[in-house]
Amino acid sequence: MHVPDGFINAPTSAVTGVVAAGAIAVSLRGARRELDERTAPLAGLVAAFIFAVQMLNFPVAAGTSGHLLGGALAAILVGPCTGVLCVSVVLLMQGILFADGGLTALGVNITDMAIVTTVVAYALFRGLVKALPRTRRSVTVASFVAALVSVPAAALAFTLLYWIGGTTDVSIGKVATAMIGVHVLIGIGEAAITALTVGAVIAVRPDLVYGARGLRQRLKLRVNGELVDAPGTGPAPVPAPAAARSHRKVWITGLVASLLLAGFVSFYASANPDGLEKVASDKGIDEKAKEHANADSPLADYGVKDITNARVSGGLAGVIGVGVTVVAGSAVFWAVRRRRSEDASPTNTETTV
Repeated sequence: MHVPDGFINAPTSAVTGVVAAGAIAVSLRGARRELDERTAPLAGLVAAFIFAVQMLNFPVAAGTSGHLLGGALAAILVGPCTGVLCVSVVLLMQGILFADGGLTALGVNITDMAIVTTVVAYALFRGLVKALPRTRRSVTVASFVAALVSVPAAALAFTLLYWIGGTTDVSIGKVATAMIGVHVLIGIGEAAITALTVGAVIAVRPDLVYGARGLRQRLKLRVNGELVDAPGTGPAPVPAPAAARSHRKVWITGLVASLLLAGFVSFYASANPDGLEKVASDKGIDEKAKEHANADSPLADYGVKDITNARVSGGLAGVIGVGVTVVAGSAVFWAVRRRRSEDASPTNTETTV
């Protein structure tokens, strides 16, 4: 669903750019509350993992493919504000280095793929978690449903933006039907990937999943016919050295998985156009699409320039992308985490007598 230059007119692109900038500013402040010693090291890795999995287009219908958007996955793993930042970092790296998603359309893409998917998914996820039994399975089920809904929601958001500022005169009803129809199918793949990933992390370190915090119920005792919390039944604290080793193990495992997916598995991804490309071609909304400003980038189209072997070129580009994304993402989240620590330091705390 990476919107190229020329699909949306300049005024609408400018407005979405302002919206995206405002949302990122709000998310930077919100991420200070979400990022702690558990989620801060994970956030950069989540961005890199999303980048890697987005290279794995999967077939969804005749001649059409789809890929992960990642908003639901990021929001559930590291929090909604941090999730917006994760997907935004991925989109920025893709647009600048890989000529994927127009530079003038960056605001459109962040609004659509980072903000809409994250907000819709996390709101639905929280509602489902509150309604379902407080178990790990419930978190996985809620993740599946939230991710499933987030993709057609993003398709609907694009349709609305195209209705406002599209550059070709086409029936918006036909565009909406085609976009939502194909992205419901893509949403199934998104839901499966999200639920499997969240379930895998919960199975190993449930405390690392932002959306699963507070999941464990306290032991109840019946006193005088009423159920009350038993004293001292909260989860036992994990010793700091053991927690650090566990964090490191999860981080290394996730990074290795991301490198393998981007560097090797991506070669076997579907070559069919994704949902937006297919609809754009069928409905004629790509008539005024423009060549990407970075079309001559050494990594354009996810290949390394001057390397003729497609497998080596694509794999190396994927590895570079994962590396750059994890470094950029980690730098952003480290800075946000450091700012939170500075805000909470005794020198910045006023005491009133």
